[in-house]
Amino acid sequence: MNRAGTPIIALSEWLQLPKGCYMQAWERACLDLLTVDIFGFNAVQIGLPEINALAASRMPHTWQTDSLVSERQQVVLAHDFAELPFASQSLDLVVLPHVLEFADEPHQVLREVERVLIPEGQVIICGFNPASLWGLRQMLGKAYLPAHGELISVPRLKDWLKLLNMGVSQSHFGCYALPFSTYRWLNRCDFLERAGKRWWPYFGAVYVVQAIKRHKGMTLIGPVWRNPARAVRPGVAATNRSGTGGTLSALPAGIAPQSCADLLPDGAPGTQLIQPDQPNQIQTFNG
Repeated sequence: MNRAGTPIIALSEWLQLPKGCYMQAWERACLDLLTVDIFGFNAVQIGLPEINALAASRMPHTWQTDSLVSERQQVVLAHDFAELPFASQSLDLVVLPHVLEFADEPHQVLREVERVLIPEGQVIICGFNPASLWGLRQMLGKAYLPAHGELISVPRLKDWLKLLNMGVSQSHFGCYALPFSTYRWLNRCDFLERAGKRWWPYFGAVYVVQAIKRHKGMTLIGPVWRNPARAVRPGVAATNRSGTGGTLSALPAGIAPQSCADLLPDGAPGTQLIQPDQPNQIQTFNG
């Protein structure tokens, strides 16, 4: 349920005003651009049926739900937003147009959305940006946005989604016009839409956030193959038995004894080398 215990009547009436129509035009264009490239089987729009967020969706099964059923709207199911009547991991896409701002328990609504989404399913959330000219006018006490709603900033929303293992894939901001109340002055601010996207993109009056439900699975780790270490024969110490030369120190590990003669200077006098394979033979180098 929302904060007033009834449907979002305040927002429904606000959408009929010039500023509400101005916002609807931008949101419809943005939602059509996002939903047309999301593929799957089942998509649901929760709340605010005045904005047909799934008009461009290619999914074969799309529904609109609300807290109350109206004859004028294409609502097929009425339910509590905090308790979604869908099976776990049954939906590919959920759209929340300005639902969290008017919900008594926005965290519970997001938990329910995470439950009904399949792994790698997506959620699209629309909301009013408090860091904007429209939000600033609302905080100054001049009622410009719908009443009975709590504005949720984009960083705060991203933190909520991160706790539910849902990563934000992209964010869009729009409605950079000055907070006027007539069509005439709002239309004169069209140039601010182009300037705002370039110079102050995060200060649009409305945002659309798209997030993906991440599913952490197991990672198979194969056996680690290691080559066995090569066995190296130890070096053999050789001494001078003639007394005319010095002593040859122990051979370095990994050097075959038969190659040690190559390390000696040519014609070194009195040097003897013992071959380990033939212990009784002594090779002498005389000067």
